[in-house]
Amino acid sequence: MTDPSLQAALQPTALIDSDHPAVRAFAAEHARGAGPREQAVALYLAVRDGFRYDPYRIDLSPVGMRASSVIAQGHGWCVPKAALLAAACRAVGIPARVGYADVRNHLSTARMRQVMQTDVFHWHGYTDVLLQGRWLKATPAFNIELTERFGLLPLDWDGLTDSIYHPYDRSGQRHMEYLQQRGSFDDVPLAAIAADFHRLYPAWMPQGPAMAEADFGADVARERS
Repeated sequence: MTDPSLQAALQPTALIDSDHPAVRAFAAEHARGAGPREQAVALYLAVRDGFRYDPYRIDLSPVGMRASSVIAQGHGWCVPKAALLAAACRAVGIPARVGYADVRNHLSTARMRQVMQTDVFHWHGYTDVLLQGRWLKATPAFNIELTERFGLLPLDWDGLTDSIYHPYDRSGQRHMEYLQQRGSFDDVPLAAIAADFHRLYPAWMPQGPAMAEADFGADVARERS
């Protein structure tokens, strides 16, 4: 593979640390299947469901945003979970990048809306995976337990088409609305993400007691009961 863009999508980076021992071990354990598509789907499910989605625990430091940190912590939010999927794919020789979009989240918790002062989430993260000559979007953010408690449709992926958030939940209420795409990157553009988060969400960044002492799962369960 001599294409420089594809070579970059296979190399470890500062935040997509596909050479980290924990990432390599995770990829080796979960990349099951007869070929790249089956392996990528298996990795997607392992990242989606093996690590609890938690937007209340955001650490915008380089250590906090590394793919390997999701494994160490056992949880993550959309940006580092997408980085972990990209890192795991790279670890087994499947080209992968990270991509971003701005979305309107119609089903956020009351605490999130109060702290963010908006229902627009900038820099929502997903993974771009190259399979059979096509870049496909995969979104491993919401673990299956969360979708069931939140009344969402599970976000599956078959490695043949894009996996992006559903516009509506199980009851037909609005869920996610894509506002704009920001493109794909070979590494997490941490400086740009951190600058925008501090500018757009001043009550959220840096993380204060309103989030640090809160439980996202408990808020979801209470509001959806």
